[in-house]
Amino acid sequence: MSAAPRGGPAGLLARVAQVRAVEVPAVVAAFLLFFCVLGGYFAVRPVRETVGTILGKERVTDLYMVTWAASILIVPAYGWLCTRFRRTAFLPWIYGFVMLSLAGMGLAFRTEAGYAAFGEFFYVWISVLNLFIVSVFWSFLLELFDTDQTRRLFGVIAAGGTTGALVGPVMTDLTVAHIGNSGVLYMGAGFFAVAIVCQRRLLALWANAPVAAGAAPREERAMGGNPFAGFSLVLKSPYLLGISLFVILLASVNTFLYFEQLRLVTETFPDVAERTRVFSRLDYIVQALAVVSQLFITGRIASRLGVLVLLTVVPLAMVAGFAALALFNSFAVLAVVFVARRAGEYAFIRPGREMLFARLDTETKYKAKNLIDVPIYRGGDALSAQVKGALEGGGLSAAGVALLGAGLAAAWALNGWWLGRRAGHREPPSSG
Repeated sequence: MSAAPRGGPAGLLARVAQVRAVEVPAVVAAFLLFFCVLGGYFAVRPVRETVGTILGKERVTDLYMVTWAASILIVPAYGWLCTRFRRTAFLPWIYGFVMLSLAGMGLAFRTEAGYAAFGEFFYVWISVLNLFIVSVFWSFLLELFDTDQTRRLFGVIAAGGTTGALVGPVMTDLTVAHIGNSGVLYMGAGFFAVAIVCQRRLLALWANAPVAAGAAPREERAMGGNPFAGFSLVLKSPYLLGISLFVILLASVNTFLYFEQLRLVTETFPDVAERTRVFSRLDYIVQALAVVSQLFITGRIASRLGVLVLLTVVPLAMVAGFAALALFNSFAVLAVVFVARRAGEYAFIRPGREMLFARLDTETKYKAKNLIDVPIYRGGDALSAQVKGALEGGGLSAAGVALLGAGLAAAWALNGWWLGRRAGHREPPSSG
């Protein structure tokens, strides 16, 4: 590859994120694509949270099981797309489907009756969608970049998504009082319309990029194989099972914090519009912290200290965070812990998780990865939601729940340490 550029935006990228001249077009296109994907999702995410407060904590707990079932159904459908169609065809289709779906939900939410009729469907749909679209994005990026590039570039590319996830809720915060929740959904649809253009540009760069010496030839055909192959790939591989456990523990920690957030926001802010603004503000505080970390810290940690540090720093912080919640169970404390957890996830955990797949084969990157990212993640959500509800129903105090969360976070850190050690080996971990 050529030397890093010295002037202009390309030079800035080189200084901030060690981006080489030949990599700049792909990095910029990926940055903008992820900006649109997460900008669209996070613009509408406060609407989902508001719908959750309307439905109530008990009903949302039940919907976690429905979400899990829906996420299982999406795996063979996505596997069938991978099997039958080229990536250059089906990847833009996915964003087009999301765009039309958001516009349709915007029409449904124009009246109060729409919340009663479609609120539960919307909650489940958006909960499956957010994991799916992010998984699809990173699957393709793992084809576009090699292992060394993932360590250097995934932080700055993730910053594109975080910037979108910052801009989206800010726009919602500023406009929801004027355009309503239906207008926010139309705005989200607009983000995905632009995402289609960005995805097509990235696909064109991928199709025309030279293949490195000794690398496998680029596959411009349908992947083939079995639509259900993701299940067998995961079950046969200790490494993929380890990643699955990591995702389950991540989901469990997130779910424990999420239900505390729903409870405390409902108690603290009786007005529905005010709740939407609170959720928006939490979102953009998280994204502002994360984008700074992704631009200036993530890539350097990954290159110098390795994936192990990315995978363990947040779980260890959450051990301390849950301990603080056990002592002081208030909205202010929870907000600090919640912001720290989510900012750390976007800045460190998510890029680290994607790097775990860098040296695996194409079928694993799409089919097994999607299984782990969507139904296994949502299965962790559903299981932890039911366990938390049962414990609270049995009389466990909020402090007791927080101490259980600290134990889960400790197990999460240990699992991240094991995965980081495996990913750091010179030979690629076996996926079969």
